[in-house]
Amino acid sequence: MNEARKRNYSIGFVVSFVGALLFSTKAILVKLAFAHTDTDAISLLALRMVFALPVYLAVAFLYSNRSSNVKFTSRQWLLVVAMGLTGYYLSSLFDFIGLQYISAGLERLILFLYPTFAVFLNAVFFKQKINTIQRIALALTYMGIGIAFFGELRLDNTNPDFLLGSFFIFLCAITFSIYLVGSGRLIPLVGATKFTAYAMTAAAIGVLGHYFVVGNTVHHVSNELLGYGILLAIIATVIPTFLISNGLKKIGSNNVAIISSIGPVSTILQAHFVLGEPLTVSQIGGTLLVITGVLLTGWRNRDI
Repeated sequence: MNEARKRNYSIGFVVSFVGALLFSTKAILVKLAFAHTDTDAISLLALRMVFALPVYLAVAFLYSNRSSNVKFTSRQWLLVVAMGLTGYYLSSLFDFIGLQYISAGLERLILFLYPTFAVFLNAVFFKQKINTIQRIALALTYMGIGIAFFGELRLDNTNPDFLLGSFFIFLCAITFSIYLVGSGRLIPLVGATKFTAYAMTAAAIGVLGHYFVVGNTVHHVSNELLGYGILLAIIATVIPTFLISNGLKKIGSNNVAIISSIGPVSTILQAHFVLGEPLTVSQIGGTLLVITGVLLTGWRNRDI
């Protein structure tokens, strides 16, 4: 592997890693908002998109007015909108609903089924081989997640809404894996930043449309709720979406999916220290295995 490709991979690894860490704050912020304000899933999701949408519109406008801008084809427009609605409207909606019923740590563990789905979709539909390093990294990360997952199940087995919440997070994992694979194919054609701006604009319109159709259930938006909306929009949405998109462009969806395994680890630790959720031996053991898998993925460029 030449120096330019090594540098490109290293940059892709770092931006994907940081993006995953920032995304991992979403569950914590959502749980805090549910605990400290009078809100529901769709209202909180709509508030998140109200603050995020102007940023995406501004970026879309700037990129569309560049002299080097290449216009989307009709098919690309359709796919970009579809990816936005799938990955950040449906997926986020399922996620926010599920977080009303289960812990932040468990949410992130179930959600992290998506790399398996992403790798499977790439292998089946695009004949993308899973190399040896990826197999080892996946085995380590999923072994770690499995250990932590069953430890969490023992703690939360009396929750009457456990299955309902888990089901919604499972749907979130499926829809996000579709977005990850689809965006991994589109971004090299249309550009990471432009894709993200337009896909997220479509997602925001979908969320806000849903909110106005179902009716305004939150009649008073407190300063505290506004604060959570802004944090969700900027820290857990705008910045990581651009980072992940650039990571997808540089290293591909399979590697981004595996690197993002740091997300559950980060969420579990934040849930413990911020939300007071218990941290067990099984979670710690699983965390160590996940980190090992992530680091192994980071060293992949030595073998290419």
